[in-house]
Amino acid sequence: MPFSKLPMKLLILLLTFSAAYFTLCIGIKLWQTRLIFYPDSTLESTPADLNLDYEEIWLNTSKGKIHGWWIPSTKNKAPVLLYFHGNASNIGDLVHEANLFHDLGMSVLLIDYRGYGLSTGPFPNETRVYEDAETAWNYLVSIRQIPPEDIFIYGHSLGGAIGIDLAVKHPEMAGIIVNGTFTSIKATIKELGTYKFLPVNWILTQRFDSLRKVPSLKVPILYIHGTADEIVSVDMSKELYAATPGKKDLLLITSGRHNDTVIIGGKLYIETIRDFVYGKKYLQNNTL
Repeated sequence: MPFSKLPMKLLILLLTFSAAYFTLCIGIKLWQTRLIFYPDSTLESTPADLNLDYEEIWLNTSKGKIHGWWIPSTKNKAPVLLYFHGNASNIGDLVHEANLFHDLGMSVLLIDYRGYGLSTGPFPNETRVYEDAETAWNYLVSIRQIPPEDIFIYGHSLGGAIGIDLAVKHPEMAGIIVNGTFTSIKATIKELGTYKFLPVNWILTQRFDSLRKVPSLKVPILYIHGTADEIVSVDMSKELYAATPGKKDLLLITSGRHNDTVIIGGKLYIETIRDFVYGKKYLQNNTL
């Protein structure tokens, strides 16, 4: 039936639905950062709670300041870990985990992206968190005068995507560890199925496409994932691992979920990271 000959009530209904659908698509396209980033400004703890010596740092960006904590190793010559947290966390949640790395003899830099914790500036988006990561890297190399080959990146969930982006840009770093990360935002949306009725390719501006980037990695990488991850499927780490051409390890934590692989993994988790950092032979085609 020609569009012009549709009954008026049906025509009005179709036009109303089309307008609502278009408005929804535009709204998600413009405000999708609010569906990805969940900044929390409350710091639940500090390194002082675990009797760790630390220095509070502030780093200038193009707009706003990054807040962080520098936790130095007790050793004169030690590897450094730059930690990138997930989308609904901040450095106040990471003190106990930072202490684990400190116990391994590492210096640790924890930073909050702009909008998180005490960091100031505009609401985060993909471009801004990449800039924040680069700012933290430059602080270590230029201000702290730490050789790039002594710096490791650690990223959890969204922080893994941020870390992979930084690692591709800086092949001179020592290596990268990612925990519970995803292949891309698009793939995550597809897996959830929530927005399958929307034109995702057109709407999506925040891509975090790690699967496209890992084939360019020139540094060793350790993938960690819980087999019972309820937020990001373990298959995503397996896919990233398969797409990575260089030195790589894959540690699967049996029964580990998205936020408890450190606890569930226990000794295996710690020993795998220690071996990765301190030079155990990398696995090329096997999982741990």
